[in-house]
Amino acid sequence: MQGRTHKQAGFSLVELVIVIIVVGLLAVAALPRFMNVTDEAKKAAIEGVAGGYATAVLSVRAQWEAYGRPQADGRNSVSYDGTDFYLTQASDALSPSIGYPIALTSKPIETLVVNDCVALMDNLLQNPPKVTSVAADVSGGDFLFFVALVEEDKQQACRYYQLASAGSDGTGSTNVTSGHYFTYQPAKGLVQTDLR
Repeated sequence: MQGRTHKQAGFSLVELVIVIIVVGLLAVAALPRFMNVTDEAKKAAIEGVAGGYATAVLSVRAQWEAYGRPQADGRNSVSYDGTDFYLTQASDALSPSIGYPIALTSKPIETLVVNDCVALMDNLLQNPPKVTSVAADVSGGDFLFFVALVEEDKQQACRYYQLASAGSDGTGSTNVTSGHYFTYQPAKGLVQTDLR
């Protein structure tokens, strides 16, 4: 009986180099797609919140119409999901569209203020994201949106900035106005998203 010789088979150095090059090329081709996934998720998140907000605004108006356009304290108002809202009316500045939520009835309304914007987000949505109007709160990581009062078409509006998409201002601080946002104009009942 002759002794058997076993030759070990394996990858040659050339074969290993080729495999490494192919894997590297695949990684280079796939990496940009994976990097976009995070930004696409942020865009989808703000579109979802803005869509829910717009639906709630229209639901409040529809409920006001269904109840026969009630008023309280000389203003259009309606109770929606247990919360009482003041609504826009014809006598407001620049004759807006009527029947859209502008503030809670827990305080007198003269004009829209930033605290009204916070209250609208907190009370229109059933499971609202945490929102703040205080710049010092932004860096804590407890809030998903920063809200500011802006002017659109000569009317005051609430602008909700998505903090997850905000960039740095170069000093290590967050520039909340650099990311995605949506704007609510009570005078028109309009919700618009701006993806940057």
